Amino acid sequence: MGAAIPPAAEHPKFPESSKKANTEEKAPAPSPEPSSESEESELEIDKEGVIEPDIDEPQEMGDESLEVSEELMDQANEKKMEAINALSEGNLEKAIGHFTEAIKLNPRLAVLYAKRASVYVKMQKPNAAIRDCDKAISINPDSAQPYKWRGKAHRLLGHWEEAARDLATACKLDYDDDTSSTLKEVQPRAQKIIEHRRKYERKREEKAMRERIERAKKAKEEHEKARKEEEARRPGAAGFSGFPGGAGGFPGGMPGMAGMPGLNDLLGDPEVLAAMQDPEIMAAFQDVAQNPANISKYQNNPKVMNFVGKLSTKFGAKP
Repeated sequence: MGAAIPPAAEHPKFPESSKKANTEEKAPAPSPEPSSESEESELEIDKEGVIEPDIDEPQEMGDESLEVSEELMDQANEKKMEAINALSEGNLEKAIGHFTEAIKLNPRLAVLYAKRASVYVKMQKPNAAIRDCDKAISINPDSAQPYKWRGKAHRLLGHWEEAARDLATACKLDYDDDTSSTLKEVQPRAQKIIEHRRKYERKREEKAMRERIERAKKAKEEHEKARKEEEARRPGAAGFSGFPGGAGGFPGGMPGMAGMPGLNDLLGDPEVLAAMQDPEIMAAFQDVAQNPANISKYQNNPKVMNFVGKLSTKFGAKP
């Protein structure tokens, strides 16, 4: 026919990237994993007034072995007065120096450490103040001032529970408005921490209780399983009403058991049932069932022979 047939048009090929893009569009988006929330969420406490203290060297505490004479006491009092005067002038460093000299002269006077601690608090050196207060309390635990200034030092560090405890003790020993005001500021934060801790302690206790119950339940199940396995291993444990070998036959294939008259009477006889609970009788029964000739071994055993006689009577056989 002479006509030129044009070549077949090629099907357009999609680039691999397009195929991949289409596949990715059809693929379902992975479901987001549930966010795991920490059991003990971060407790938010107002930290206004809390400082980051500088690392300071321990201050001088005096020599407790020093024999303090009246003259040294007088000199210590003079130094104390000089420190108080320096405080009134706002010279905190000078006040610290005079209190330190007084402490070296009379190292067993609690008030000197408490006074120096008050200056350390004003200088925002809470760690030094706590050391002085600890020392003062060790000398005189009934003085309110060391508890007051230690409470204020803990407040600077954000130790809310310790601050509340010390300030409350100070108010109990010798109430003053300044200490009470600081206590009222600190107490709500300390209480918030206590309630937060109690909440998660209660959760931990409940979890521990559930785990104990689960362990006890599992142990009981394992014990029951072991008991049943042990019973299955004992002679006469498996089978029909305590006879090994199952319904219709004793172990060793003793014939004629299934459907024999008297079987129900046998299983309803209290003496037979009691005998089947005796390991000695059932062991002998197993032995004889496996080899009837072994009955000769038990001719002088009245328990075994009585049981054999009972069976023979029930099934109409001669013992």
